[in-house]
Amino acid sequence: MPEIQMPKLSDTMTEGTLVAWKKKRGDKVSAGEVIAEIETDKATMEWESPEDGTLSEIYVEEGGKVNVGEKIAFIGEEGEAAPKEEKKAQKETEKETAPPEAKLDKKTVEAGVSPATRASRPPLEKQEGEEARVRASPVARRIAAEFGVDLARVSGTGPEGRVTETDVRAAAKSKSTATPAISSTPTVVASKGPAPAPTPKTGEGTRINLSAMRKGIAQRLVQSKGPVPHFYLNIDIDAGPLMEARAELKSAGEDADTSKITVNDFVLKAAVMAAAKVPKVNASFDGDAIVQYADIDLGIAVAIEDGLLTPVIRAAQNKSLREISELAKDLASRARNKRMKPEEFQGGSFTVSNLGGMGIDSFSAIINPPQGFILAIGKIVKKPVVDNCDQIVVGHRMSIWMSCDHRVIDGALGAEYLKELRHLLENPALLLV
Repeated sequence: MPEIQMPKLSDTMTEGTLVAWKKKRGDKVSAGEVIAEIETDKATMEWESPEDGTLSEIYVEEGGKVNVGEKIAFIGEEGEAAPKEEKKAQKETEKETAPPEAKLDKKTVEAGVSPATRASRPPLEKQEGEEARVRASPVARRIAAEFGVDLARVSGTGPEGRVTETDVRAAAKSKSTATPAISSTPTVVASKGPAPAPTPKTGEGTRINLSAMRKGIAQRLVQSKGPVPHFYLNIDIDAGPLMEARAELKSAGEDADTSKITVNDFVLKAAVMAAAKVPKVNASFDGDAIVQYADIDLGIAVAIEDGLLTPVIRAAQNKSLREISELAKDLASRARNKRMKPEEFQGGSFTVSNLGGMGIDSFSAIINPPQGFILAIGKIVKKPVVDNCDQIVVGHRMSIWMSCDHRVIDGALGAEYLKELRHLLENPALLLV
């Protein structure tokens, strides 16, 4: 039976956070059964057991962060115990991740502490002895050091009374509401590390630590907006024909939420067909070359609770409007419910981001590298337009912005693509061929 390691759930993942265990130590599990939730740099996903057996040992408690490839659990046969060396390795890891304060001498730790605070706690030697005996996860020890929480005074709710991150944060919150007043005179505290971030004053708000996904988004955006030379093209299309096509489908019975073809589905199909007719845009920059892809792998931006995912429809040029519609709905639903497989949101030739349903008239988006461009779709709005008879009438218009990597796509090439995209969207019957 296997020793379970932290899986690599995205192409850029180097570490993962064990958000929650869905099974506890000693539970029987089946292959394919969800046993944990793991947060990567892109999403929080449910993780399925690779084997049948018993969850004999859990090495990483909830909230713990470990590198990809490190052991997090052991699934054995009924009655089979985890290897003893693993338990030893776990203790060594906890010892190495003990808070820095435990390694400082008494004078350094006591420097700058108010008399009231010093008097309210036991001597340092006793604290260190007590804390050494406390069962706590590495992340709990780190958080305790950050907030100055005495682990010996925290009641653990984890397995066998183990102190978890949640326990420490609750203790820190309780401590903050009962901290006695201290002197306003500045005090210097001896420290070899960087100074901690200042605590916000009353009324300044709360400091919220970044999730792994939000960190990943931040890094990706900097990698894109900095090195990638963006330029932007914009068109307003006549969305009247799209509205008419959608109305015809609705009258023909396409009215169920789970099956109806939406305006966005038309946009996705048109974006793919336009890329097939102007294949040079279906490319990315690669150092000393431009890679032009054989398949059009369409990325779809999906907003989720913690950020954004871009599920990919593979070889979209070979799929009908109906197939694209069904795949887009399925991928979006599973992305929001954390049921995606890593390979389903990796890669992609280009991305379509539609905020029209959220009331946005128009916007420009940041390219998801190494893709060559991204389309930003706004809502359909009514506005006065001049018709073919030079009469001012009410028309339906949709704004589309194309953000391009200038190393791959020149202005003329981008304009050619948008011209083809406009033609397809203003003649939606062509999307049914």
